[in-house]
This record gives sequence, C-alpha cells and structure tokens, in this order.
Amino acid sequence: MSCVYILKSYKTKKYYVGSSRENDAKKRLEAHNSGKIKSTKYGKPWKLVNKEFFDSYTIARKRELFLKSGKGRSIIAMEAWPSG
Repeated sequence: MSCVYILKSYKTKKYYVGSSRENDAKKRLEAHNSGKIKSTKYGKPWKLVNKEFFDSYTIARKRELFLKSGKGRSIIAMEAWPSG
C-alpha cells in the first residue's frame, strides 16, 4: 500500500505534497524534519496535516501530481488544515 501526504511548514506556512511507496507517512515526516530531503530542508519543522492511502504507487503518484497542479493547490488552500 502507498500513500500521499501533505505537510505544512511551521516556518514558512507553505505546504508540501509527497508520496511514498510505503504505508508510513510519519517515517517520511521524520526524513523531511531531519533535513535529509533537499526540497524541504529550509522549511523545517514540518507538520503532517493529511494523508491518503492507495492500493498502488502508480495511483498514489497520480494523486500527488494532481495535488501539485493548479487545481490541486486550490483544493489544498480551501481545506481547513490546522494552522499550528
């Protein structure tokens, strides 16, 4: 099982959308907060605000790419994610 996750930066207040082949968004959060991920190391600390699970990585990746599109970003912006 694969997952798509949305993180929010405490520092920049921006969102990050990612996917994982493993069913473990918390493990990915730890990697982002440790600075191991180049694209997110300047926004740490990050908070996990949403996760979705899929039967295959291919489907999860399509969902990730949609959420990174213009329409997907507008959906993320409209959701009532925790501001903390």
